Amino acid sequence: MTTTPLIAADNLTFRYRPGNLALDGATLAIPAGTRVALVGPNGAGKSTLFLHINAILRPLAGQLSYMGRPYRYSGEFLAALRQKVGLVFQDPDTQLFAGNVLDDVIFGPMNMGLTAGEAVRRAEAALEAVGMLDQRTAPVHFLSQGQKKRVAIAGVLAMDPEALVMDEPTAGLDYPGLTSLKETLTMLHTAGKTLLVATHDIDWAWGWADLVFVLAGGRTIAAGAPADILARADHAELGFARPVLAEVAAALGERSILPAGAVPRTAGELAALLAGRKGGQ
Repeated sequence: MTTTPLIAADNLTFRYRPGNLALDGATLAIPAGTRVALVGPNGAGKSTLFLHINAILRPLAGQLSYMGRPYRYSGEFLAALRQKVGLVFQDPDTQLFAGNVLDDVIFGPMNMGLTAGEAVRRAEAALEAVGMLDQRTAPVHFLSQGQKKRVAIAGVLAMDPEALVMDEPTAGLDYPGLTSLKETLTMLHTAGKTLLVATHDIDWAWGWADLVFVLAGGRTIAAGAPADILARADHAELGFARPVLAEVAAALGERSILPAGAVPRTAGELAALLAGRKGGQ
């Protein structure tokens, strides 16, 4: 029995101008409730694919679907889709425009036709979820990069989407900002949201994702579980470095310190494997 994916893209083709294709057969299927990492080199088409998933761009060929229903590009369909599939841009300054935090986050709910009171309730709940409620009156341009990213996520959350599509959410963040963002993503996943993230942070994707897609030259060239994709010997040809934990586990396996093929995805899993090995000696 097959389960219909929440979001699917089938053989998408797109070009911005005459010449090379930005997407050249990109295909992926996102199961509901999963954490999905999209990886690949710069220029692979990740951002372009995300703009198609949110229907900001329309493919020259191929098909997108949401819960098995093909995309239509009528105003009614697009309004409903963008309430269910929220896009968070890589640069939050592209997304944030209002004078203060609450005004920015309230914009989406107000455009949904909600009452002012309900829109404020949703906006404040979204800001609380990302740890920014105490900054609701702060001018947006006074925020740090990490705070801006959290406000951008809140603006999408206030629409109560089923899926969040995030382009390089960890880029440019310091350690506190990165820690806060990871906590936010954990909270969203626990709440049942589907998360699709484009990232160059392979070490984070290794421990975080349920499913990985590799994009290169506008095509999906690999897909599967992190252990099957990110630890591959031909990772360089696919456009990314192997995760540090995968490299360490492989080196320890070669020395028979860990079982051959062990794939710890967190430092805790690696420590448990080493403790088990020591306890068995």
